[in-house]
Amino acid sequence: MAKGLCVILCRQSGNMGFVRCSWQPLKFTMLIVSSLLLLLFGAINIHCSTAPQNSTDMLSLLQFKQAITSDPREVLKSWNSSVDHCQWIGVSCSSRRHPRRVTTLNLTGQNLEGQISPSLGNLTFLVYLILSSNSIFGHFPALNRLRRLQAIDLRNNKLQEFAPDALTNTSKLIYLDLSANLLAGPISKNIGFLSSLRVLILKGNMFTGIIPSTLQNITQLGQLDLSDNKLEGTIPEELGEGQLSLIKLNLGNNVLSGRVPTSIFNRSSLVVLGLYSDFLYMELPSNIGNTLPMLSQLMLYKNTFQGPIPASLGNASLLSAIDLTSNNFTGQVPSSLGRLLLLTFLKLEKNSLEANDSKSWEFLDALSNCSSLQLLSLSDNQLQGPIPNSIGKLSAGFEFLGLTRNNLWGPVPASMGNLTRLLILTLDKNNLTGPIGPWVRNMQNLGGLDLSENSFTGAIPS
Repeated sequence: MAKGLCVILCRQSGNMGFVRCSWQPLKFTMLIVSSLLLLLFGAINIHCSTAPQNSTDMLSLLQFKQAITSDPREVLKSWNSSVDHCQWIGVSCSSRRHPRRVTTLNLTGQNLEGQISPSLGNLTFLVYLILSSNSIFGHFPALNRLRRLQAIDLRNNKLQEFAPDALTNTSKLIYLDLSANLLAGPISKNIGFLSSLRVLILKGNMFTGIIPSTLQNITQLGQLDLSDNKLEGTIPEELGEGQLSLIKLNLGNNVLSGRVPTSIFNRSSLVVLGLYSDFLYMELPSNIGNTLPMLSQLMLYKNTFQGPIPASLGNASLLSAIDLTSNNFTGQVPSSLGRLLLLTFLKLEKNSLEANDSKSWEFLDALSNCSSLQLLSLSDNQLQGPIPNSIGKLSAGFEFLGLTRNNLWGPVPASMGNLTRLLILTLDKNNLTGPIGPWVRNMQNLGGLDLSENSFTGAIPS
């Protein structure tokens, strides 16, 4: 009699998908019948498992946990096999077509320290990966298999290496923020393969080299922020000439040089333009306010822009902040800026702007129409003559006035006392004369006052 002929009989036990299996003897003829059935219905599959369904996701997360060397808030304490992984802190799962598959991993601001395990590349249903504001270091893992991934937020960590090749096949990725890490070296031209991106933020790293022209291939890109790096060379023409839908462009605080492509100023969709703290030069296009009608913030400080401030800026009616500090702008401050009813912030210091008669001071009266204006800095220019009485017409919420190091003379007008909410007033390094009038008593909120290097007389009002 033949011995050892048996099969595995399996039955499900409980609600967790566990299977109980046992060996049972079987007659030879029955074994033949079973074999024929297996051949006929090839889909029959005996699956004996001691792990819950979707164990791949759970095991991948446990491997991620193992790569974390410090968890001061013990947020990963619940991450163990005795608890359904969909109940773990920071983990969200789908509940419909693919139940218990991980769709979100959000551990932002938990002070975790360690590396990102490559096991995250097995979370094939992941949509959102948010690990910002931790101390994650090392390299960015390969996530090529995550075809459903839409957003990655790893800002404020200590990552040292990122290659766009790690994200090939992530055709749904629309948001990538790797700002404030330790990423260095050139930005790979393969960044252009991430063609679905709408937001790309790489600011606050140590990237070097040039800005890759392949960025023009990301035609849906609305926000590009490469500020606070060490990028050099010129701004590529392609950023202005491509089909990008840029709303925010920030290339400030790099080592960029040369002329800004004129096409940048024709990006009618731009709301924020930041080209500050570089080595850029040119005259601003005279029609800039017409070609950038949606502009809200214009940040061009610390460059060598030259020529007049275009009067057309007054046509960009949504402008709320203008900073042209530390350039070589000349001529007069255009009175058309008084049409910017949303303007709160106007910094024109450290240029060569002029005002020497009533006509050239008209801009000050015009700015009284800007009812939201809080800050006006005209220090270090070539303004001459007495301070006009119209200074007192500035907005009721006005907080900062800077007129340092000009060629102003005569007494401070009594209307200055109308600026009752002023916090900081700098009039130093001019030729102002006369007594320090009672106007200063009205400024009950004044926290900073500099009147040095003038020719004031009399006592300081108590």
